[in-house]
Amino acid sequence: MTKNVRVRFAPSPTGPLHIGGVRTALFNYLFAKKYNGTFVLRIEDTDQNRYVEGAEKYIIDALNWCNIPFDEGPGKNEKFGPYRQSERKHLYKQYAEQLIASGNAYYAFDTSEALDTARKEHEANKQTFIYNWHNRLQLSNSLSLSAEETQVKLDAGEDYVIRFKSPQDETLHLTDIIRGNISIDTNVLDDKVLFKSDGMPTYHLANIVDDHLMEITHVIRGEEWLPSLALHYQLYQAFGWESPEFAHLPLILKPTGKGKLSKRDGDKLGFPVFPLEWKSPEGEVSRGYKEDGYFADAMVNFLAFLGWNPGTEQEIFNLEELIAAFDLDRVNKSGARFDPDKIKWFNHHYMQEQDNEDLALVFQQKHEELKDIDVNYIAMVVGLIKERATFISDFWDLSAFFFVSPKSYDAKAYKKAMKEDTRELMSELSMLINTIEDFEIENLTTTIKTWITNKEIGFGKVMMPLRLALVGALQGPEVFDIMYMIGKNQTVERIENLANTI
Repeated sequence: MTKNVRVRFAPSPTGPLHIGGVRTALFNYLFAKKYNGTFVLRIEDTDQNRYVEGAEKYIIDALNWCNIPFDEGPGKNEKFGPYRQSERKHLYKQYAEQLIASGNAYYAFDTSEALDTARKEHEANKQTFIYNWHNRLQLSNSLSLSAEETQVKLDAGEDYVIRFKSPQDETLHLTDIIRGNISIDTNVLDDKVLFKSDGMPTYHLANIVDDHLMEITHVIRGEEWLPSLALHYQLYQAFGWESPEFAHLPLILKPTGKGKLSKRDGDKLGFPVFPLEWKSPEGEVSRGYKEDGYFADAMVNFLAFLGWNPGTEQEIFNLEELIAAFDLDRVNKSGARFDPDKIKWFNHHYMQEQDNEDLALVFQQKHEELKDIDVNYIAMVVGLIKERATFISDFWDLSAFFFVSPKSYDAKAYKKAMKEDTRELMSELSMLINTIEDFEIENLTTTIKTWITNKEIGFGKVMMPLRLALVGALQGPEVFDIMYMIGKNQTVERIENLANTI
């Protein structure tokens, strides 16, 4: 790719960043890094009525946690700043007036009551009201009014909007990187509002002006913006600007595969839809993947596969591998089903790649029972049990017996392990263990297995009650690993505790 790639992620600070927004940011980031380009963050806050305090910081924190930080944006490398649209509003009016001067836009003075009446008249005739070529000369605007009448209204300070003048009887031929060639009949397009008399642009005008001024080369955004493509393409034509290339990403669907994923789906099915925990100004708390114990690498790897595939059987990709493999040509048109079990699968994989000492520190911080225990010992325990864990929150249930002696025994396991001679065998085993000087795993294994073989009894008659004594259940890592970790005294004490229950 010869041109200097510049992409942007342009969320609105109206609340927490949805997982779909994170996926959009990720695909922009991967594309930019693939072609040594620039990833821009722009905050689209023109709708001040919906602005939520803390949302912008949340967006930036979420991108940083995912390890996909922006190159340019608020407070960072502000080459084309400012990067908040509310701080750029002085720019937009001149561009709206430029479109009026070129005949591509017009002033409209219709009141909301007049438009509501027109809608109801259309509904009564079983028609859909569209403000465009077929009725604009019957409405109150600078096309139906004389230049003098228009100026009088403007001088009087009447409320107005500036609408784009959509052409009649034309066919637009558009190209989307993901969806291919698209043809649109301009007769079905409405004359969208671009600017309001309060001095604020609508999304459509601000978006196009900012993308042009920030030299954006590729607009990679969600499928929900596909209906706006015709207007945005026409705006570029009207200004005489080169249009960026467009790519509209597929929707992220509910786990059922039907309908767009929403926060309600997460609440109902018990999984987060936000990267980080969110506390609303009203005090409502929404779960986040970070706080739920997911690794950022797992979430990024999972999100990359929502709508994209590498064309191979490989599923595990670190960020560098994703950058190398990613291409918009391999993004699907159809919606991608969100699978809560699949992200757990990714998290389990990335759990195995974590450093045991790092995991041990987090584990220790979460449990009061571990505060006085050597973190190196905890790290050794983590190394033995993390293969069966998906989250750090699983560690205690998998490893409590390494730190505290069982207070009770699983009823089914107890019934299965107990035989007529179990008490006698456990007493003998206890005495044997007391005689072992070299309490290393290899020596423990050899000594006890040799003793069982010499007694000519089945291994299960000893190993099942031994495991039960150590763990309290028939689960956990290798018995000899457990014995080595808890030491001779604890091993003997636990065996005798079990024997005394028989």
